[in-house]
Amino acid sequence: MDNAMGGTTRGAVGRTIAELRKLLRHDEESAKWHSPKVRGDTDLNPSMRTPDKLREAAVLVPLVERFDRITIIFTRRTAHLATHAGQISFPGGHIEPEDANPEAAALRETEEEIGLSRVHVELLGRLDTYITRTGFRVTPVVGVVRPPFHLTPDPHEVAEVFEVPLAVILDPALPRRESRAVLGIPRVFYSFPYRSDTIWGATAGMLVNLREVLGVLPKW
Repeated sequence: MDNAMGGTTRGAVGRTIAELRKLLRHDEESAKWHSPKVRGDTDLNPSMRTPDKLREAAVLVPLVERFDRITIIFTRRTAHLATHAGQISFPGGHIEPEDANPEAAALRETEEEIGLSRVHVELLGRLDTYITRTGFRVTPVVGVVRPPFHLTPDPHEVAEVFEVPLAVILDPALPRRESRAVLGIPRVFYSFPYRSDTIWGATAGMLVNLREVLGVLPKW
């Protein structure tokens, strides 16, 4: 694929969006479309156990269609949250009974967390379902965000909102495979360093999946 994935020209940006639209479209009658499967923290940690009862959640993977490149919106969770405090993540959260589907939940949660109106988002499809060690079954929903838009982060949940160029995520030298102790237990995970930050955990796992869809990595 062309290095257009990083988005250096307007034409490259359009081609990347068009390719994602084709690859992520879900059509049960056609095997050529992306068919989501299940992956999670246990893929790199086979001895890890996850809770038997999983809570359903959805996140939006927001790809911003800038003039000369594509970026991805991330949030930094506030330090006082009960789960994944302080981590870099996609906007999203629990799927509520009133949500018609994961897409509706992802759009609602994104509006609540960062104030991004759904009128700016074109949904392209889903990545693979991701199960976290903390007991969430997460449906990642990919959407294209078209400027201009205004964000109003919820200070209770979001400490910061920022964008990372897609070119960084698609760097051939990434992702790294690291390990650290989580609650005293060694854990292996993927990571994407960016400036002074590190995107890791479930969010990094979903980014690996996005790279795969774009043909950057073989299936793992």
